[in-house]
Amino acid sequence: MRPKIETARALSDERLKEEEFNTRLELMNLRFKVATRQLSDPSELRNAKRRLAHILTVARERELREGGL
Repeated sequence: MRPKIETARALSDERLKEEEFNTRLELMNLRFKVATRQLSDPSELRNAKRRLAHILTVARERELREGGL
């Protein structure tokens, strides 16, 4: 799992926000697919959740590093 979070850490702040938006949108679409039984691979949902968690973790790390609580 380390390489995936490292790729999130390599992104700029602006790009990180874009990725967060896109991942949230993807997660919403995957939830709709689950509800309508169109999702063939359930691991896609889990991977999207993990990717969002990585992005939010990196954003919080940067916020704390800047001195904001």
